[in-house]
Amino acid sequence: MLDLCTRCGEMQADPEVERGGLLVCRSCGDRRTFRRLPLLLVGGPAGAGKSTVGAALLGRVTEAVIMDSDLLWRREFDTPDDHYHDYFRLWLRLCANVAQAGRPVALFGAGFAVPHNFDAIPERAYFSALHLLALICDDDELSARLRRRPAWRDTHEGLIAEHLTFNHWLRENAANTAPPVTLIDTTGRPVEETAAQVAAWIRVHAGE
Repeated sequence: MLDLCTRCGEMQADPEVERGGLLVCRSCGDRRTFRRLPLLLVGGPAGAGKSTVGAALLGRVTEAVIMDSDLLWRREFDTPDDHYHDYFRLWLRLCANVAQAGRPVALFGAGFAVPHNFDAIPERAYFSALHLLALICDDDELSARLRRRPAWRDTHEGLIAEHLTFNHWLRENAANTAPPVTLIDTTGRPVEETAAQVAAWIRVHAGE
């Protein structure tokens, strides 16, 4: 609904937001209010615990809407050359519309803890801020977790190497990105402990 101007009927491919939180139609100049809430993004390499922690938060964190980005994944979105541009745009549009009910979204997905993935996304304008958190893990434990996955997940050695590289990148760069990425190391920690820490992080940023 945010993408469609209710006055002139034109679609807004590149949203414009005025100071004070007014959504402006680029075609006719119509202005309307909308809820400009923060977006909470929880990422990290495969095997670090995102899905497990996200599932543990369902029903116990009510300050934000918990969602798993795999829900909308399709093969046509697998476009690493443009940093999965269409996939991220779709999710930001969906999160902005969900937020109109009055609660921000906490979205869990591997690449969502990489700030530069959102630099060229027009829908970034729908949010007052992006807050990013990544779950990371010791290399040996991450590899072991991935190798224990069921066969249908097709966890081959190339995928393990890819996510170990991502794990290293987060450790080395999280503090220096814009915005910075909060890191939580899940190595040897029970799920409940990590879930409690993520829940506290969500509650802090959801209340902004």
